[in-house]
Amino acid sequence: MSGYPRDVSSTPRHVVPDLDSLALLLEIGQEGSLGRAAARHGLSQPAVTARLRSMERLVGVTLVERGPTGSRLTPAGALVADWARGVLDAADVLAAGISSLRQDIGSRLRVAASLTIAEHLLPVWLVRFAEHRPTTTISLDAMNSVHVEAAVLAGSVDLGFVEGPRIPQGLSSQVVGHDRLAVVVPPTHPWARRRTPLTAEELASTRLVQREPTSGTRAALESALAPLTTAPPVLELSTTSAVRSAAAAGAAPAVLSVLAVREDIAAGRLVEVQVPGLDLSRRLRAVWPRGARPSAPGQDLLRVAHDDRSLLRGTRPSSRGD
Repeated sequence: MSGYPRDVSSTPRHVVPDLDSLALLLEIGQEGSLGRAAARHGLSQPAVTARLRSMERLVGVTLVERGPTGSRLTPAGALVADWARGVLDAADVLAAGISSLRQDIGSRLRVAASLTIAEHLLPVWLVRFAEHRPTTTISLDAMNSVHVEAAVLAGSVDLGFVEGPRIPQGLSSQVVGHDRLAVVVPPTHPWARRRTPLTAEELASTRLVQREPTSGTRAALESALAPLTTAPPVLELSTTSAVRSAAAAGAAPAVLSVLAVREDIAAGRLVEVQVPGLDLSRRLRAVWPRGARPSAPGQDLLRVAHDDRSLLRGTRPSSRGD
């Protein structure tokens, strides 16, 4: 029935000549001469004769008759040539479609990135990428790390950038940089003036302004504080800028990427509080489906990200709050 998928395994492909041979058969029919058909295909006449005989053995019938005035298709040959014309037309459509698909893949790149990377790193990377691939269009979606991973697994984006401590099954990854989380408070907060170091236990027991549970920043903090029991957040906000603003307004301390708060620290709007002995460093990774390779534009963006050293500038801990 026409509504069901075709069972291609039952197609007798072993009796179907290759496309070049079918095109040659059409040429013989049009030219009425093996020699002229050979010249149009850039072949010798013996080579055309050998290919024709091979095609006849494959099909099982005589396709061409040679006479004193030239060559002509037999009735069976004319029938095969008529069928071949449709096959060759379909092959041209397929070739054009594949060519268009290759051009489309090479001219666009779909990227998803965690908010920290999307806001503070990718703009620079994309400028440098455009210098090497000015005709490639990039679409960028900013979302939390869990959603980035899901988008890559679903195939809705070509390449993802995440900041979570773990990579799910089904994805390959490459480290493209390193980051550090910073504990920040407004200058009026008691932690900004304390003379003794803040401990990991104190941080874990303090209610913070935090990102949502699927955020890579929050996952990295929870991983750093494990196995301590952490207090529930005062606020859960879906963007880094909202967490930063709430912390600066005095809602509660926050823990964010130093990339997101370094300008606030430099301007005195926030103070970084040190937690000796607590490792708040983390790796930033690119992810793509396991078993596949990033496209050529994706590989170029990976090289740009890997070569960028601006991530390391300005990430040295502040001396305040020791």
